[in-house]
Amino acid sequence: MIPAAFDYARPTSVEEAVRVLAEGGPGATVLAGGQSLLPMLRLRRAAPTLLVDVGRVPGMRGVRREVGRLVIGAMTTHHEVLHDPLVRRHAPLLAAATRTVGDPAVRHRGTLGGSLAHADPAADLPPAVLALDAELVAQGPHGRRTLPAGEFFAGRLRTALEPGELLVEIRVPELGADWGFHYEKFRHCAQAAAVVGVAAAVRRGSGGIVQARIGLANMGATPLRALAVEAALAGADATAAAVDRAAGAAAEGAAPPVDRGVDTEYRDHLARVLTRRAVLAAAGERGWRA
Repeated sequence: MIPAAFDYARPTSVEEAVRVLAEGGPGATVLAGGQSLLPMLRLRRAAPTLLVDVGRVPGMRGVRREVGRLVIGAMTTHHEVLHDPLVRRHAPLLAAATRTVGDPAVRHRGTLGGSLAHADPAADLPPAVLALDAELVAQGPHGRRTLPAGEFFAGRLRTALEPGELLVEIRVPELGADWGFHYEKFRHCAQAAAVVGVAAAVRRGSGGIVQARIGLANMGATPLRALAVEAALAGADATAAAVDRAAGAAAEGAAPPVDRGVDTEYRDHLARVLTRRAVLAAAGERGWRA
């Protein structure tokens, strides 16, 4: 199918991109890597009046280290995130989730910021940034503001970005050596999207699990934190039995969709099983390395 007609702009700075977005009004849409947007255009599930291509805006790509955190440009591709030594060393959960995104062609074109701003609840990276307690930085007509990942996702394919705002970078806290990480995903055999995905960050102490943060994909209209599991794991033994009991609450508070022939009961089951696997792997292996 041929997309509906639209105007096209290619700004050369963040400031110009923000100005063009604001002038374009509600019909303006950002084009990042295009791996999610272009299929929607062709199917006419999206019909923007203006595409603002930020692919050549300098300063929106790459990974750098600041005190206690990594700063990742929103236009950094999945391939670059996956193979960046700083990400692999200091944010291995993000690398693990990125490894499951699409195929190599998609990972070479798709971007971290594009995936987060698309806000697909079945995507792999939103639950990872939730579990990592990342911050997302937006720039708009009134300057920059920082949003916790937990406040960024507002609904299916909707974010807290305001009109004219552009996601410019993602800040990921560096966690200590006592944290372990793992990403588990169950997908259709012919599709890359998660039926359910679980991102686990687990901090261990000598007495067991000190703290856990669990992000879920495709268990609601937005990516979710499995708060009941996190509460049950705090202070729990890092044993299969204790983790299994905690994982039983993985679907608590979730409202999983019914699509592609997958019903709610099956998704609840997957959430429990994948949470148990992810937490045990994170607690036992003390970190994931690609």
